[in-house]
Amino acid sequence: MRAQSSATAPSGIAVGATDADTGGAPLGTVQAALGVVAFSLTFPATAWGLEGFGPWSLIAVRSILAAAVAGACLVVVGVPPRERSRAWGRAAPPERRHWLGLAVVGAGVVLGFPLLTTLALQTSTTAHAAVVVGLLPLTTALLSALRVGTRPSRTFWIAALAGAAAVIAFTVQQSGGALTSADAYLFAALLVCAAGYTEGGRLARVMPGWQVIGWALVLCLPLTVPMAAVALSFEPVHLTAHAVTGLLWVAIGSQFLGLVVWYRGMAAIGIPKASQLQLAQPLLTLVWSVLLLGEHLPVAAPLTAAAVLLCIAVTQRARG
Repeated sequence: MRAQSSATAPSGIAVGATDADTGGAPLGTVQAALGVVAFSLTFPATAWGLEGFGPWSLIAVRSILAAAVAGACLVVVGVPPRERSRAWGRAAPPERRHWLGLAVVGAGVVLGFPLLTTLALQTSTTAHAAVVVGLLPLTTALLSALRVGTRPSRTFWIAALAGAAAVIAFTVQQSGGALTSADAYLFAALLVCAAGYTEGGRLARVMPGWQVIGWALVLCLPLTVPMAAVALSFEPVHLTAHAVTGLLWVAIGSQFLGLVVWYRGMAAIGIPKASQLQLAQPLLTLVWSVLLLGEHLPVAAPLTAAAVLLCIAVTQRARG
């Protein structure tokens, strides 16, 4: 790619095309939904990881592992074979104007959200932590309207508010309605993650989504490597099957692969519509919590799921 960045690669090549150019609305919806499924496993996997790692160690190591996978992808599949003569396959660095946006993505989804939710899960159940995800779709849509200038229809906003209300009512009812010491972490995580999603969705319209999260992970290495060195020296590590499996999932599944398909979906169908698919995430998290952690599935879950799915259907059909 002689004088061009990866953001301007020919759209005929899948690895170089922007995500806005590599799939229509149906495919974009599927990709965003796959991202939601990957994210729904994050809290249970984090709970497993905390069985063997301290919170700071878990966050730092997961980010480094994800950055290693992302860096390998940037080197191996960064540009098409016929354009590798001078870059030995490496993806060209993003344009200077995109680095601030990548820093926001890194601060939000690579460091901020994982750290804050991991600290919260030390004293909170996965069901209570799901209240963050219940508010995340609406918050992301609001930030998208402010940052990107999207203007969804009134029908979209009504359905989004109704879906958020259903999820919040369900999760708060299940937690007994009491605020915990973890709530400050959870609400802070909500804000930084919504900012990271919004900025990443915007960048995925001008560069491939896998490169958005890939460069954000690499950009955070100067922070995560020393963090890991310090944390591992103070926090004991007990390697168990659960701990290792949880670490691998949050690193590769949630932190990299999930965000790859998520940003592709956002670029294809728009940030507001993609964000509303996350209304289903708390309910999926509860299912995984029952299957993986042995938690109890509330009776109200099926009714809430039906209400949420209806709201999702309305947001996907509304002008967004």
